[in-house]
Amino acid sequence: MPTKPHALDAAACHRALGARDARFDGIFFVAVSTTGIYCRPICPARTPRADRCSFFRLAAEAERAGFRACLRCRPEIAPGSAPTEARSRLALAAVGRIDRGALENESVEALASTLGVTSRHLRRTMEAELGVTPTELEETRRLALGKQLLHDTTLPLARVAFASGFRSVRRFNAVFVRRFGRPPSSVRRSVRASDASEEGAITLRLDPRPPFAWSALLGFLGARAVPGVEHVEGDTYARTVRIGETSGWMRARAEGERIALTLSLSLLPHLATVVSAARHLFDLDARPQAIADVLATDRTLAPLLRRSPGLRVPGAFDPFEIAIRSVLAQQISVAGATTLSGRIAATFGRALPGLPGGLALASPDPGDLARASVAAIQAIGMPESRARTVSLLARAIAEGSIDLEPRGDTAAAVSRLRAIPGIGPFMAQVIAMRVLRDPDAFPENDLFVQRRLGKNSVRRAERWRPFRAYAVMHLWEDEGAKR
Repeated sequence: MPTKPHALDAAACHRALGARDARFDGIFFVAVSTTGIYCRPICPARTPRADRCSFFRLAAEAERAGFRACLRCRPEIAPGSAPTEARSRLALAAVGRIDRGALENESVEALASTLGVTSRHLRRTMEAELGVTPTELEETRRLALGKQLLHDTTLPLARVAFASGFRSVRRFNAVFVRRFGRPPSSVRRSVRASDASEEGAITLRLDPRPPFAWSALLGFLGARAVPGVEHVEGDTYARTVRIGETSGWMRARAEGERIALTLSLSLLPHLATVVSAARHLFDLDARPQAIADVLATDRTLAPLLRRSPGLRVPGAFDPFEIAIRSVLAQQISVAGATTLSGRIAATFGRALPGLPGGLALASPDPGDLARASVAAIQAIGMPESRARTVSLLARAIAEGSIDLEPRGDTAAAVSRLRAIPGIGPFMAQVIAMRVLRDPDAFPENDLFVQRRLGKNSVRRAERWRPFRAYAVMHLWEDEGAKR
């Protein structure tokens, strides 16, 4: 049998397990033959002997091999894989879409068609690259979400089942018993739910890999918060959420090295999508130590890494919102772009009355702006040329000729963006950084980067690969650059 690509080094994994090394949290899972349980490498349980351990990259692989998730370390909340860890572009795109609930209402055939391949090719690729089929990965995702809701909330079992993507409580119970060897009700009885949210909301725990520069992230997001759509106050970020005809709100704050994500119960039907988007927004799946190992060799970046350890590249909760903002930000200040973004939301978005914390608007979707005239967009206070660019981008996304889903093929996506009149290299690379989740995106013609690094900025940045986007964030953070 051929060796599986990207095989884990069992000896190295066991050393990391013995050290409870948080750098490897979510990078692998350990399954113990004597207990039939699989854990995160940070599990507080006694370290098992090496000959009793099997190591897997995905929780779904461990479950496919017959192991059950640990109730102490809770594998379902481990950080996920960053884009640089994906084994192929197809695997990256498929896993991302499944994480956001693509298979809740669609078939594997429909997912494969969206990705431009046959369902047979998709299954074969995922089994070869990840060791599981799309269906197995989806089932693990649903069970993980259900298990987290049992741990973190006091929701009734029926609501847990439906929020996890199961169509019936009976199906949820059956799959749960088959996978974990006990009914969901026994898990609820064995833990004390930590739900302390206000009425009409739940709170879930999200784990990043430490260190995590939450204050710096909030500073970046707060300066760019769209009035009525987003709000940053103290150590808390809040925003409205609109998914189709469903709307609500979410709020995030740091609790130690974890994030407490509170969201309105109206969003339960789209819980997987909301949680995935929040992880993207806060870049929770980044590997800070791996990034630092690369960037710390540069004399300019080394002190910046010490000053802001765990700095993230802010992602996009709403990809279209960030793409439009990138266009609006051309040649104006952060404050000016924020004002225009607020006018876009107020004019073309949707009013959401009765939400807490000054939240009142949902950003427009591509169709909203695609239907608007250039003159109407220009009327909010921008040049006609920029209004036309906004309109063209909205139409391209609404019609499907531009896809803002991270696929791993950033060069092709950037090329399609650049084909729209008015979108220059800086805007396209910022979209690549924040929307397409490319850790190596590099706005080489950014005036500040050029001023800081000189004429040889591109050549010097080669040593920062594959984390040039993080290097740029450190430079912007250091100077308080207004982007």
